[in-house]
Amino acid sequence: MAEIRSQSDAAMSVAASGMRAQQARMRIIAENLANANSTARTAGGDPYRRQVPVFEPRAVDGGEGVSMSKVKPDQAAFRSTYDPGHPAADPQGYVKLPNVDPLIEALDMKDAQRAYEANLNVIETARAMEMRTLDLLKK
Repeated sequence: MAEIRSQSDAAMSVAASGMRAQQARMRIIAENLANANSTARTAGGDPYRRQVPVFEPRAVDGGEGVSMSKVKPDQAAFRSTYDPGHPAADPQGYVKLPNVDPLIEALDMKDAQRAYEANLNVIETARAMEMRTLDLLKK
């Protein structure tokens, strides 16, 4: 019985680590979306740069889970638009815009939500299996 509980706890711990990682990923995506149209504060300056979460494996309760180890800036080029009257315009009249593509962010958010739900299903299934095992042992 202890071995069954241990395996169930390990599965739930691994899934919980995945849920925490996806939750952190969703926060980063939300920040990217919130800054998708921001510009620099100074003329010719750089606007918000898209952030990308970096995940790494980590040991959890006899299994291998995941955690967000850091957030790194996306080095893709900024977009630009011609708007010579804008306060952030460079001497040629171009304004740099963030390298955030709302469509990509929306797709990433959907992917993170699905991964979160999959991990939640693992926890629910592990609990159901544990309860079913207990029911069988009572008989």
